[in-house]
Formats: sequence, C-alpha cells, structure tokens
Amino acid sequence: MSRAARALVAFGLAGLASGAGLVGCGLEDNSLSGSVSELFPLGDISRVEVLRNAEALQVSYYRNNELDVDLVARLTVVTEGLDLRPGAKVDLAGTTPSGLARATVVHLNAGEPARAFAPVENGDLQLDTGGNPGEATRGDFSMSFQKGEGFGAGRNLEGAFNAVATDASFGPEPGELLDAGVPPP
Repeated sequence: MSRAARALVAFGLAGLASGAGLVGCGLEDNSLSGSVSELFPLGDISRVEVLRNAEALQVSYYRNNELDVDLVARLTVVTEGLDLRPGAKVDLAGTTPSGLARATVVHLNAGEPARAFAPVENGDLQLDTGGNPGEATRGDFSMSFQKGEGFGAGRNLEGAFNAVATDASFGPEPGELLDAGVPPP
C-alpha cells in the first residue's frame, strides 16, 4: 500500500479515535438507506466527512451515540484508473488495474469490532459537484453486496452526501523536495 493510501486510512482512523440500485436515488443530503438497515440503524446521521487524496475518495457517515460516535458506514473508492469528476459515473464493483477492490465499505459501532462488508457486486457513484480537497463535494451512490459469506452479504446500501472535501495526504514522499526546493529534514 502506498504512503498516500496509508495516509487516507490513518486519517480516517484518527477521526474515529476522536470522536444495487440507481444513482440519483433521491435521498436527502447526508443520508443512508437500504436493506443493510436490517443489521444496524441508518438514520440519525450527525456528520458526514469526505476525504480525498491522490489514490482514493472516502465518504464517512457518523452518528452521535450518547458519549460515543458510531461510524455508521464508510465508503472508500480507490481512484486508480478513474477520471473522478462531476457528472461521471464510477462503477463500484470489481477491482482496479492493480487488483485492489474498487470500493470497500466498513461499519463500526463504538465498543465493537469493525465490520468490513462483503465485496460490492453492483453499484455506482456519481459526483454532482467537487471531489477535490477544499471543494464542496456533493454526490450519491448505490450498491449491492455479493451473496454468500461476509457482513451485509446479499443486501444493498444507498447514500447521498454533501460536505467540503478534506485533503487526506501527508505531504511529500521521503526524498521529495518541499516547497521552494527545500530538502526535507
């Protein structure tokens, strides 16, 4: 896993410590629906976070749960080989050219182990606006999970999101020059 991908994962996990259908599913901004509601509640989303780096787009839905914060769902889309821009549909099923899952979904209630969903069987994501760090990013997705083994197997999940995308990169790789050509310490 590259440093940029590790940065996105680490940034998302740090946020935790602190605190298929059709695209255009008609959901209100920052909401979830689907048959995964049979496994855990999808309502009462208190915050949505969009993270972006050179290798992935990540959308996380949080719910305040008294003194805890639950990660209701986190969708990570690996952008390798994609032109992720407003108006373009992204196929969430399958793998990237290097063999990584194109999309993964995780659920984590406070005090419980993280649950990774079964692989995405069908689905897509579409941005209406934004997608880059610092931009208001709005879009939606819809997916179904493969039947068989795994959390959420045979179920579906739809979501709509609207948040300013945060830069999830850590800066230059080791040996790269910083701004103005100053070597890193």
